[in-house]
Amino acid sequence: MPFDDLRSFLDALDKEGQLLRITDQVMPEPDIAAAANAACRMGDDAPALYFDNVAGFTSARIAMNVHGSWANHALSLGLPKGTGVKEQVNEFSRRWDTFPVAPEWRENPPWAENVMDGDDVDIFKVLPLVRLNDGDGGFYIDKAAVVSKDPEDPDNSGKQNVGIYRIQVKGKRRLALQPVPMHDIALQLRKAEEAGEDLPIAITIGNDPVISIAASTPMRYDENEYELAGALRGAPAPIAEAPLTGLPVPWGSEVVVEGVIEGRQREIEGPFGEFTGHYSGGRNMTVIRVDRISYRTDPIFEHLYIGMPWTEVDYLIAANTCVPLYQQLKAEFPEVQAVNAMYTHGLVVIVSTAKRYGGFAKAVGMRVLSTPHGLGYAATVIVVDEDVDPFDLPQVLWAVSTKMNPAGDLIQVPNMPVLGLAPQATTPGITDKLVIDATTPVAPDGRGNYGNQVRDLPEAAEWLVRLRALAAGR
Repeated sequence: MPFDDLRSFLDALDKEGQLLRITDQVMPEPDIAAAANAACRMGDDAPALYFDNVAGFTSARIAMNVHGSWANHALSLGLPKGTGVKEQVNEFSRRWDTFPVAPEWRENPPWAENVMDGDDVDIFKVLPLVRLNDGDGGFYIDKAAVVSKDPEDPDNSGKQNVGIYRIQVKGKRRLALQPVPMHDIALQLRKAEEAGEDLPIAITIGNDPVISIAASTPMRYDENEYELAGALRGAPAPIAEAPLTGLPVPWGSEVVVEGVIEGRQREIEGPFGEFTGHYSGGRNMTVIRVDRISYRTDPIFEHLYIGMPWTEVDYLIAANTCVPLYQQLKAEFPEVQAVNAMYTHGLVVIVSTAKRYGGFAKAVGMRVLSTPHGLGYAATVIVVDEDVDPFDLPQVLWAVSTKMNPAGDLIQVPNMPVLGLAPQATTPGITDKLVIDATTPVAPDGRGNYGNQVRDLPEAAEWLVRLRALAAGR
């Protein structure tokens, strides 16, 4: 059965040996973030962490690293925790093929147990806030799903958005949010501001594990994240109506914060240690006025440590970045075999493809740059042959080493859009991008001297099975 809330998933992680309960008293800073930072270094079966004895707080409950390993990611999708990376990506793609699955409206959401309204709102009384890196400009909420609608077409469920954006806490009912221009919420905010209006939003904290995956997936503007969550769960995603804004929010959330992004208001936000492994610096960002907080009794604050990769965010946005890129490319180029966009949120994308004719691989690489993800993120695209596994980095580097000739296989595209956080951009938001053609030239492109490529012996696959069995029995 799929998980309807965070608590049931934490219980499942516990039963699978994938949750560490830290019962000793810890300091809010630096212990919480440092422990999560360390957990990220434990490898592909790293556990989630749960803290409930935090100095200075009377009843803090903080969950970290919930998606922070391939084992936890597999369990979030209902797969065995030992499921391999490629198998998880393939299963994600198979489930994507069942999209859309309509959500299910439910009554009596657990987050409706307690309420703060208007001037009584004080987010510090609800969340045990801690800084994540020592250079952060303040407290952040960085794993919440933010729900909004297109103000010009509010009844179109396809144009609603559920996305994860960093949120700085500026006061007891004042927040700052970073809407990257390529993301749906930025388009919705622009429409609201052009009409002289605020943009109503709901911020949901402590969600079931699939909601977090769907909310961080680069979907098309008119695709509904709850319908993707249903496809990934294999059952409709449970949602409920937020009481103040009427927005559809996850039924099982721990906390629901409602308010508006104030039109044409900006304040300095940052710096923040980001997924790029660098601090982002301070810049003018949107301002949120909080008008209502609904929350479970003794809510669990799900937080996400973010810093030098790999951290939890790299697992959270791995498969769900690879698969939509694959689906979008495959629709136009059936020759595409696989896409690996797991590295630093897909700033590097590796694509394996067959070729119709000379120059074809370069066209595939250029198409990556114009996808919804590629517009804001993909800075370097490496294209390899169909028999090169893009998830096997030694194979990819072999292809780059032997197939790529800088004289004709490097395509530099100047002054392309990229998210403002990309540290390689001289002007924030603008950078040159690069396509590396590491495929074997085909006619009419006759460059190089490739002859016959060495292949694995036909019997090697059988011997691999035998050797693994022998090694396991030692």
